[in-house]
Amino acid sequence: MSSPRFWSPTFEIERRDDGTILMRQSEPLEDHFPTLADYLDHWADATPDRTWLARRQNGGNWVGVPYAEARRAARRIGAALLELGLGPERPLLILSENSLEHGLLGLACSWVGIPYAPVSPAYSLVSKDHGKLRDIAATLNPGAVFADDGAAFSTALDAIAAPGRVVLNARHPVDGALLYDDLRSVSEAPAEAARAALTAETVVKYLFTSGSTGSPKAVINTNGMMTAMAAMTRDCYRFLEDEPPVVLDWAPWNHTAAGNKVSSLVLTNGGTYYIDDGRPVPGKFDETIRNLREIACTWYFNVPLGYDMLVEALETDEALRDTFYSRLSMMFYAGAGMAQHTWDRLIALGHEATGREVLLATGLGSTETAPFALACTEPQKKAGNVGVPSRGLTLKLVPAGGKLEARLKGPTMTPGYLDDPEKTAEVFDDEGFYCLGDALKPVDPDDLARGFYFDGRVAENFKLSTGTWVTVGAVRGALVDALGGLARDAVIVGEDKPELGALILLSEKAANTPRSDVEAALRERLAVAAAAASGSASRVRRMAILETPPSFDRGEVTEKGSLNQRAMRAHNVDLIETLYAGGPGIVAV
Repeated sequence: MSSPRFWSPTFEIERRDDGTILMRQSEPLEDHFPTLADYLDHWADATPDRTWLARRQNGGNWVGVPYAEARRAARRIGAALLELGLGPERPLLILSENSLEHGLLGLACSWVGIPYAPVSPAYSLVSKDHGKLRDIAATLNPGAVFADDGAAFSTALDAIAAPGRVVLNARHPVDGALLYDDLRSVSEAPAEAARAALTAETVVKYLFTSGSTGSPKAVINTNGMMTAMAAMTRDCYRFLEDEPPVVLDWAPWNHTAAGNKVSSLVLTNGGTYYIDDGRPVPGKFDETIRNLREIACTWYFNVPLGYDMLVEALETDEALRDTFYSRLSMMFYAGAGMAQHTWDRLIALGHEATGREVLLATGLGSTETAPFALACTEPQKKAGNVGVPSRGLTLKLVPAGGKLEARLKGPTMTPGYLDDPEKTAEVFDDEGFYCLGDALKPVDPDDLARGFYFDGRVAENFKLSTGTWVTVGAVRGALVDALGGLARDAVIVGEDKPELGALILLSEKAANTPRSDVEAALRERLAVAAAAASGSASRVRRMAILETPPSFDRGEVTEKGSLNQRAMRAHNVDLIETLYAGGPGIVAV
């Protein structure tokens, strides 16, 4: 008999006199292995020939690494890295994107206790001054730096070169670099000894925050955090007990979503991870579709933009649709709000393909929470429910500015930021709860077990001159949805103004349409949206088109394309003044 598909949690809820709410699951977190290396050893023994990680070779056939081979490589590479002098004080810095080499280097580090830090390739390939990359290198003082393609990363490697720092390349090596394929050691005994010394407190990796408000901070990720998170996901997604997960994922491993949650979901449950070299951008999404024709996932992750593009393909290709839904237990989205029309179409397609509702859900967490924290497993009629706290966590909701600020405590919380006690102290309250910086709104105030809606980033929100608080995230999502494909994103403005405005980034299609036609269409849709809004805090009355793309180096946009609302407002003061003064180019209703 198969296990339940998802959890059925019960809760203990405490309400304090000051309005603070504490919520936790009644049952404790189940026992689990203390280190990721324990899971690799388990699956290498139990299923030695099952593929752990796979990628297309030069765009052709899939090349996979079985679990037994992965452990052998971890032992061999780990011994070589130790011989190079790497260790807890001399971590490995990884500059390049997802690859088999990247995956095996990270696995080797985790097997012998060498912290590693995958960082955004954009810091090397997009940034013009490599400022953030230099800050990262200064924070870590890495003993070695890996960049898959030495030629492509040569400028970045020069920017962080230091005496005694080893450079590793897999292809096109720079002068003096050590080739990945040459990572060998005289003896693997040091790797075995290091493996035996691992504990739950051993640092696995450092993941860097976006650095949108300054230098990126190195979030400490321990074995205990990641294995506790794996136990939480296994408790939540009970279908993992019936068959090993199969995932196809493009999201970068320098982000906690793919680098921690998806990767550990696969490794700790003996599953298979197919690296998707496609991306949810024009010109690259065809590769994702090609891969989805061949790989039937049991658990699928994407950002809302990726689902916007995927649903178009699923609706026009019945064979693709049937393969996509054939083994699928659920779809998960994160990174932004999902448009309701995309949500409705994905649910309908699932019904057509399977005769049942395939769960489409999101959750809430952060780099500092490993990231799995809140999850929704109840079918919903609309997007937005981020769910309830996972087993082992306590959710604390603190009244702030008319909202409920979310804080968390439990075994998946980071110990802090590397060598930054001041920033660490800032993000924990006096009871030891990590402050997410997010506000939550109960679906039903009388039944918190029904979950919560994301109610905006506390730091992004602002007040109108009337004193009314504006929930920027909700307004932005509703506006982009209402503009019906004309805008790919929006910056919500209006702090200390009587009404809301927006600076919008046109979609590719709108950018190639005559401006007068675009402005007319924007005005028409803005009028409809404004008429339907419930009040001044949700009614956008004027818009201006952003002519200059947001800058990565200025912290206005992340590599995923998410806009930093505060930075965009701060850097577009003149345009905002023009927006409220009115005139040519301003769309107002």
